[in-house]
Amino acid sequence: MLAHICCSVDSCYFLKRLREIMPDEEITGFFYNPNIHPYSEYKLRFLDVKRDCQKQGIGLIEGEYSPENWLENVKGLECEKERGKRCEVCFEMRLEVTAKKAKELGEKSITTTLFMSPKKSFEQLSAAADKISLKWEIEVLCFDFRKKCGTQEQFALAKEKRLYRQNYCGCIYALLDQREAQKRVCGELLNPIGKEILPSSIEERLEFYKKVDEYEKSGIDFALKREKFQNYRLLWGRILNESGDILPSWFLGAYDGIFEAVVENIDDGYGFAKDTLFIELWRFNKMVNYSYKNVKELIFNPPENEKQNNIRVKFPDYPLFIVIDSVKTGTYKIEARSTFYEDVREVLAIL
Repeated sequence: MLAHICCSVDSCYFLKRLREIMPDEEITGFFYNPNIHPYSEYKLRFLDVKRDCQKQGIGLIEGEYSPENWLENVKGLECEKERGKRCEVCFEMRLEVTAKKAKELGEKSITTTLFMSPKKSFEQLSAAADKISLKWEIEVLCFDFRKKCGTQEQFALAKEKRLYRQNYCGCIYALLDQREAQKRVCGELLNPIGKEILPSSIEERLEFYKKVDEYEKSGIDFALKREKFQNYRLLWGRILNESGDILPSWFLGAYDGIFEAVVENIDDGYGFAKDTLFIELWRFNKMVNYSYKNVKELIFNPPENEKQNNIRVKFPDYPLFIVIDSVKTGTYKIEARSTFYEDVREVLAIL
C-alpha cells in the first residue's frame, strides 16, 4: 500500500493504527504536498515526517514539489474557505498523483493521512477517493481513526514523539485567511532582504527541529517547552538627515512611527540620542568582526543573530540601533513601520 502523507502529526497516529489493523500489509509513505507554502515550511514538514517514518520503520518517498501546478489547479478558488471547493480540488490533485505513483510501483491500494486531520472534511476526502479510485482503477482505502477519542490519542502521541505541530493547514490562501481573522501579520510570508533568521520564523523552527533530530540520534535526553513572548517584524525603515537626504542605514530592533532623534554626543563611533543608538560602520565592523565596505553590503549580508543579540545585550537602554556610514551631531528624522504581537515558540530543555 502507498500511503499519502500530509504531515507528521497526522501520519504518526494514522500509520500506527494502519499497521495494527493491517499487520501483513507493507506500507510505503508518499510525501506529496505542493500546496504547502512557503518552501521553508515544506522542508520543515518533510523533515519531521522523515524523522517519524524512520522511527516507525516505514519507507518514505518524496514527491515533486510543484507549487506552480497546484496554484494553476486552484485558480479562481482563492477566496474559498477551508472545506470549500478549493480543498476538494487539492485533495483530488494529491490523491491522483499518489494513485499514479502507486501504479508505477505496482501497489494495489492507496490511502491518505489527511483522513486523520480534524480540520478536513471526511466526506470531501471520501468523495475525492471514490473519484480517483474509479479514474485510476485502484483501491483507495478510507479510514476514520478520529472516532472513539482518536484525535485526542493522536495529539498525545505527537506530543510524546516531540513532533512539529504546525498552526495552519499549509496553503497560502488558508494561511492568509487565518491570519486576517486573527488580526495578525502573516509573518510566514515575510523574509528580510538579508535573510536573517527571525524570532519564531519558519526558518528558526526548521533549524530547531534539525537540532531535535540531532539530539535524538545522539541519545541526548531533552524536553520541548513552549513559551510566550512579544514578537515583532520591522516592515520598513529609513533615516533622513537635516537636509532631507535619505541615508543608507541598517536597523537593528523595531519601532513604529515617525520621530526625530537628536544626536548631541558622539564618542568612539557611537552617536547617542534618546532611545536610539547610531553606530558608524567602522565601529560596527569591529563589534561583529566583519569588514563591510558600505551599509548596502551590510543590508544584504547581515551578521548572524548571535552577534546581533550581543549588541542588544551590550546596550540594554536602547530599543533601536541604526548603523550608518558616519554619524554627525544634529537632528535625524526616523521613519519606521513595525508590527508587534504576542507569539509562542518552542525551546529545548536538556534533562
